[in-house]
Amino acid sequence: MRTKEHERLAATRSGAEAWRLWGPYLSERQWGTVREDASSDGGAWTYFPHDHARSRAYRWGEDGLAGISDEKQRLCFALAMWNEKDPIIKERLFGLTNAEGNHGEDVKECYFYLDATPTHSYMKYLYKYPQAPFPYDELVRVNRQRSRHEPEYELLDTGVFDDERYFDVQVEYAKGATDDILIRLTVSNRGGRDAVLHLLPTLWFRNTWAMAPSTAPRPMLRRMTDPAGMTIIEAEHDELGKYYLCAETSVPLLFTENETNIQRLYGLRNFAPWVKDGINNYLVKGDATTVNPNHTGTKAALHFALHIKARKSTTLQLRLTTATPGDKASLFGDTFRQIFRQRALEADEFYAHLAPDVLGDDEKNVFRQALAGLLWSKQYYHCDMFKWLAEREADPFSPSQRHVRNQDWFHMRNDDILSMPDKWEHPSYAAWDLAFHAAALAEVDIDYAKSQMEILFSDRYQHPSGQLPAHEWHFSDAHPPVHAAAALYLYRREKAQRARGDTEFLQRMFSRLYANFTWWLNRKDRLGKTIYAGGFVSVDGVGIFDGTAALPTGGYLEQSTAAVWMAYYAQRMIDICLELAEVAPHYIDLAAQFISHFIWLASAMDRPEGTGIEMWDERDGFFYDVVRCPGGRIEKLRVRSMTGLLPLCATLIIEAEQWQRHPVLQQRVAETLQRLPQFRTINRDYGVPGVAGRTMLSIVDADKLRRILSRLLSEDEFLSPYGVRSLSKMHQGTPFRFQIDGQECRVEYAPGASPVLQFGGNANWRGPVWFPFNTLLVCALRQLHLYYGDTLKVACPSGSNQMMNLAQVAQEITRRLTNIFLKNANGHRPFHGVRAPFQNDVRFRDLVLFHEYFDGDTGQGMGASHQTGWTALIARLLHSVDTDPIF
Repeated sequence: MRTKEHERLAATRSGAEAWRLWGPYLSERQWGTVREDASSDGGAWTYFPHDHARSRAYRWGEDGLAGISDEKQRLCFALAMWNEKDPIIKERLFGLTNAEGNHGEDVKECYFYLDATPTHSYMKYLYKYPQAPFPYDELVRVNRQRSRHEPEYELLDTGVFDDERYFDVQVEYAKGATDDILIRLTVSNRGGRDAVLHLLPTLWFRNTWAMAPSTAPRPMLRRMTDPAGMTIIEAEHDELGKYYLCAETSVPLLFTENETNIQRLYGLRNFAPWVKDGINNYLVKGDATTVNPNHTGTKAALHFALHIKARKSTTLQLRLTTATPGDKASLFGDTFRQIFRQRALEADEFYAHLAPDVLGDDEKNVFRQALAGLLWSKQYYHCDMFKWLAEREADPFSPSQRHVRNQDWFHMRNDDILSMPDKWEHPSYAAWDLAFHAAALAEVDIDYAKSQMEILFSDRYQHPSGQLPAHEWHFSDAHPPVHAAAALYLYRREKAQRARGDTEFLQRMFSRLYANFTWWLNRKDRLGKTIYAGGFVSVDGVGIFDGTAALPTGGYLEQSTAAVWMAYYAQRMIDICLELAEVAPHYIDLAAQFISHFIWLASAMDRPEGTGIEMWDERDGFFYDVVRCPGGRIEKLRVRSMTGLLPLCATLIIEAEQWQRHPVLQQRVAETLQRLPQFRTINRDYGVPGVAGRTMLSIVDADKLRRILSRLLSEDEFLSPYGVRSLSKMHQGTPFRFQIDGQECRVEYAPGASPVLQFGGNANWRGPVWFPFNTLLVCALRQLHLYYGDTLKVACPSGSNQMMNLAQVAQEITRRLTNIFLKNANGHRPFHGVRAPFQNDVRFRDLVLFHEYFDGDTGQGMGASHQTGWTALIARLLHSVDTDPIF
């Protein structure tokens, strides 16, 4: 079935129409970001705080509420509003900085991504705005007073939504054409009393002229002579041409400039009489001199003063278009309403085509909101690192010896639409997050998903050494290398969707992945013995030491997860080579090379007993990290965590026909095994044909697999009602302890928010359920089932009489993950926790948030509340069955 949205995607792919020209590309927080930080101490949060955001022009991007922009963020549109009680107008989302929150940075607002199509032909967003004064100071004060062992103090806890004293502000966009955006704003007074809301749809230009003067004319907004009964702002830009923001009714216009108010911030005289916070000061302070009476500028707002009756709603209609405005009927008549109806119906049709028929209404609601949030989380990300460093006197050609973060990344030039982990809490891309985002995006827009991987691996991002930029706080951090898996998944997903894989895409990705794999070989293998360590590569938050820092013991860690990531990487490269060998036989030689890498890695992780301290512990039936201290002390760190589960993921199944067609692979394996005969001791299943004659390359054999699964599937250890925990619950009563020079380090199970600051402010890997980790486990179990079939069954849960094969185990974990979001027998969604409105109020209970991670005991959402990147994988889990690949 080919829907209208699929036709728009096809037109975009061919270049016939630019349906992605406009989208939800505004950040939800540009303040407090590394890009805007020019401090001497790297204190991004304090250098550009929320209090400055209304008055200070940004350098590298813009933010706004329910906003959109063009693909290079030259022209922006968003909402602002004021309830006549707040000290400032609401132009952007508010939240706590890393130092203010008792669990780190955290947005303190109620907003929801309700719907979106991949071309942004239709989008819907909901913001809940209190009628009482917004409790800015109270949120900061109470959270600062709370300890890390107490829950966060949220907006709902303040009482501002009591008695329904709030406005629901629903924003909808529908495209009449690629450059014709219809806007419908519906404001509902949910309270029992009449209330006033000043609604300020705002249009502005990103300030590209202040820091980079050019000969191009300055963009301009101006009031047009209005046709009868309408209000129109004309926007003129030398690259975009002319756009017109049209309102259906006649309302006042407020104009100012997107320039910094240096008088307010620094006590210096402003260069111009009108500055960024002019509209705020006009409304809140009643100062008419702060807006331009000539109705020109680079920032302008339509001023709707709405008096809304109790329990009533009002709707406003706007249009942003390149077409010269005609009469009111042509802009806002039946055609306007028809386009909105049609786009909403087309969105329904698109998602009906995607969602399997077996899904119930509640599952379809979660499925659609997950993908809507993912599509709303696109953001224009702009940063030229050479310029950024030069502005801080730290570019590579400067004589200055000043040390600045990311100094080694001067080659980077980011200027793209990227999928963000969370547009408020993490409004910058993250390398390993992006791989999972791409997998989820493949459900709705395979072309955009592929572009995310190609952008990340382009020479504008990837370091000449082959390293990928991790995240803007420290590009040189090492994120888990999951990108080969993502590239291969996208290739196969497209092949399933279009009956033809994009071999050229896979070849391009392979060449860049090869450079990245080589970087890992050269940089992360400390002793050249295929034992890896260091940093987030091993998801250090679950362990006892920070792998990015020097160990308090001295010496170094040999990390199970780090070695597993490299084994996993090698396997995915083998798999890519086998695909590409269909069109270019020389890839078989490369596959053989990666097979050798894998066997060496597996052998180093699990040395035969008596040849050293191996990571596999025969007594416990589990993998552990090993610490090697000065003086020769070697000790296993017996922390029962995801460290010991991830080896299951390093599994590759090769079909019998593939294996037999390429004898060079068999020869290379035989040669390697002749040199490393212990591999057959480590994995006794190697060389034994599985179901349908399949060959398995894995770190674990059936015996190890059963022993690990007995712990994974134990509800007293890893198996939660809501997925697989990152740390065994056994450590709740028996913390792991490690003595260092008379001091004790410990790891203790914590199912929810992080009780320790060691590994970041708001993330916790010591007990909660994480979607990327669970997704990899589900994938691994489905792969292992292809080899073992019904010959391997285990009790699930452990100790029960219920025997399952590995595909059924994967499905059981999937079922538990979906339980996080779906209504339970009480009609409650576990991720909402105990907050009454979300569980009982008809206007809250079906609004779904996709958090960063989830409490391992209760399923409550934790961390970033709009992490609609990797948590959007729930859509793929709902969509897939049996042995379908999901990553």
